[in-house]
Amino acid sequence: MRIAVLADIHGNLGALDAVLADIELRHVDLTVNLGDTVSGPLQPSETADRLMPLEFPTVSGNHERQLLTLDRERMGASDLFAAARLKPDHWNWLIFPRIAKPAEGVYLCHGTPDNDVDYLLETLDESGCRPASRIEVMERLAGCPSSLILCGHTHLPRCVQLADGRTVLNPGCVGLQAYHANWPQPHVIESGSPLARYAIAEESAKAWLIEWIQVEYDWEAAARLAEANGRPDWAKALRTGTA
Repeated sequence: MRIAVLADIHGNLGALDAVLADIELRHVDLTVNLGDTVSGPLQPSETADRLMPLEFPTVSGNHERQLLTLDRERMGASDLFAAARLKPDHWNWLIFPRIAKPAEGVYLCHGTPDNDVDYLLETLDESGCRPASRIEVMERLAGCPSSLILCGHTHLPRCVQLADGRTVLNPGCVGLQAYHANWPQPHVIESGSPLARYAIAEESAKAWLIEWIQVEYDWEAAARLAEANGRPDWAKALRTGTA
C-alpha cells in the first residue's frame, strides 16, 4: 500500500495542480486529504472544482467546520473570502467527516482525533511552538490503535514513530508554508521554503516508510493573487515560507 498524503491546500490551486501532477508519476494506491482545503484568499471555488471529481478520502479541518457553522460576521478573513465564492455544490461537498479510516490500519484526522484545532505533533509553551514529545503524542492518541495516523493543521512536515509501533505523520502543507496564529496563544509557524509539500507513506513488513516530497510551482503568481485580494501576509508566506 502506497498512500499519497495531502493537507492544508487552502485554495492554492497552483500548488495543488503541481502536487497532483507529481503524484501521477509515483504510482500510489490511494490519495488522502487531511482538510483545510479551500479557505484562503486564492482560488477556493476552483480548488473545489478540481478536487470534487477525484473523490479522495477527505476529513474536515477547522476551516471546513468554521465555514459550515459560523455566521459570516464571526468568520476570519480567509473563511470569508472562500464563503463569498463557493457555489451550492461546493457547500454540500465540504461536509466531510471529522475522522476517517480509508484502509485497514490507516486513520485520518486534521488536528488530533478529539479536536480539529489542537496540535498533535507540536506543543505550544512559553517558548512558542516546539516538537511534541513522544509521551505527549501518545497521550493525545489514547484509544487510537491504528498503525498509521495521519494529521495536518500545523503545516509542518513531521513523523514520529511511537514505541508501540504506530507511525504518526504530518505531511506538511500543500498551500501555505507559514502563518501567524493567536490561539491558544500567539505563535508563528514557518516551514522556511515556498515549495509545496506532501508525503507518501508506504507499508512494509515492519513499519510504514515515509517519503517526503517538495514540489515547485509558480508561487509568485499565487503571491500576486494574494496581494490583489488584500492579503500581504499570505503573499510573504507564499514567496518565502516565512511569516
